[in-house]
Amino acid sequence: MHRPFSAAARYAWCLWLVLAGLAAFGPIGNPRAAAAENDAAIAMHGEPELAKGFAHLPYADPRAPKGGRIIYGQQGTFDSLNPLVVLGVAPDAVPRYVQQSLLFRSADEPFTAYGLLASKVELNSERTRLAFQIDPRARFSDGKPVTADDVIFTFEMLKTKGKPFHRSSLGRVTKVEAPSPDRVVFELGDGSNRELPLVIGAMPIFARHATDAEKFGDTSFKPALGSGPYLVEEVKPGEMLRLKRRKDFWAEDHALTRGLFNADEIRYDFYRDSNALFEAFKAGLYDVRLESDPTRWMTGYDVPAVREGRIVRDTFRFQTPKGMTGLVFNTRRPQFADIRVREALAMLFDFEWANRNLFHGVYRRAGSFFADSELSALGVPADQHEKALLAAFPGAVRDDILAGTWAPATTDGSGRDRDQARRALALLEAAGYRLNDGQLRKDGQSEAFGFEITVTNRPQERLALNYATSLARLGITVSVRLIDDVQYWRRLSTFDFDMIQWTWPASASPGNEQIGRWGSANAERKGALNYAGVRSPAIDATLQALLAARSREDFVATVRTLDRLLLSGFYVVPLYYLPETWLARAREITLPERRPKFFFSNETLARSPSPPAPAN
Repeated sequence: MHRPFSAAARYAWCLWLVLAGLAAFGPIGNPRAAAAENDAAIAMHGEPELAKGFAHLPYADPRAPKGGRIIYGQQGTFDSLNPLVVLGVAPDAVPRYVQQSLLFRSADEPFTAYGLLASKVELNSERTRLAFQIDPRARFSDGKPVTADDVIFTFEMLKTKGKPFHRSSLGRVTKVEAPSPDRVVFELGDGSNRELPLVIGAMPIFARHATDAEKFGDTSFKPALGSGPYLVEEVKPGEMLRLKRRKDFWAEDHALTRGLFNADEIRYDFYRDSNALFEAFKAGLYDVRLESDPTRWMTGYDVPAVREGRIVRDTFRFQTPKGMTGLVFNTRRPQFADIRVREALAMLFDFEWANRNLFHGVYRRAGSFFADSELSALGVPADQHEKALLAAFPGAVRDDILAGTWAPATTDGSGRDRDQARRALALLEAAGYRLNDGQLRKDGQSEAFGFEITVTNRPQERLALNYATSLARLGITVSVRLIDDVQYWRRLSTFDFDMIQWTWPASASPGNEQIGRWGSANAERKGALNYAGVRSPAIDATLQALLAARSREDFVATVRTLDRLLLSGFYVVPLYYLPETWLARAREITLPERRPKFFFSNETLARSPSPPAPAN
């Protein structure tokens, strides 16, 4: 699904939830050295780059034109405005533009956030106690101040009624109190989850006086009252959402918002399928498009609007790991319980043929959940730190993956690689399957081996059909089912599928979101993101070690260990990734000259009243 500037995860809350960090300040425990320079900022590892008193974020342009309207197009529909609850499909508009969090992440650093609603943040060196001082200027859109009581109210509501990520993470807090109306203090247990302060700082703050906590988990088109720069002006359920800029925004000249949130109006238009979405963009019906389809990028933009300069195309490279896109095995299903079956099926995806014939050769093969970064284990032998982490779990990582010699299966690119098929069939036979009369069956069973791939758009359908053709050569029957957007996400929330295509975006500092994806406790939790149904004590222990890592060196080793464990489990058929980010925009939509280092921030966009002349 196309989402403006999403890293491809459908639930946008997952994106901005990990886009925050915390600050350190002296009164509680021993202050970090950075506290003397910026008492409202903290880096997950290392020190914040921006000293106290900075004028604006390095990639924001305070001279950007204000005014006008920016329209985003999205595929699908929506039945709620709250993406923080289990039920419903919601866009990211309200938490992105209407609400604010205590802290705001810089897109220019691996994992650093600066105080927004919080004017100061205090965190002891053990990360067992955290305090926020609320900015006295902070106001909700109805003029009432943001208070510590609102923060505690939000915390309790998300902990009990939010998505599984919030419930499990916030449940680790042992105590929260408000010594004064503008100060809130959290006790964080033993401090072993060193990212927990980040999760708290990233909560979008709800106004207690305007929120019905009892109905919070229900789908609703009533937007939350927020302190952010926009208000929801109009909602057409499933079709359109329009936001209008506030004239009384309290942080209009805040260092973190200077040069951001430039449009007077923001609109989201929804389209039923990817073709309609693209045709609407070419016709000028919306302004900004993050392109993920190589065929469209290579051939679909040969249109008058591009040739005449009315549409501009940009290519970016960011330092963020590229993450994993794959076909996900639902290991809750009996046909995928055997790891040998999963490995065999992964062998049968012919990346070389698909990349050349379907994708113009622009993709790179995915072989890591943190590709193109120092966090990737692909081709890197495990060091002593990694081996120590795995010592309690012998055999959890395959020898070739531990040695860094494993790589995803390659083919001759013919689409009918016989050697690859023989290797896959040997694994299937070892798992008790036999190919007879053109059908693959398990010993002693009459039912042929088969499964369904559930997809939600035409590009996914095309890839799934190609993969199904490869599997049919070994007598595996695969049906491909295209369903509408709302039904798709409801089925995912209850793990009602055999196989799906999914993208796990990766940040430069993976953390609590990894528990939601891979933790055993989330394997059966409704609405959780552990789509593969992973249950692994070794992975659970590594996730805890990841959150407890104090140095960058320890952190990198732990993430690589997680990567090796995931690869060894063959939970996905690795597909591909794009080394670049492709953006198409209307000529009137301007970008700052300075680009962020780690991810694109669409808050920097502006509409120019006098756009530059088209290039010849």
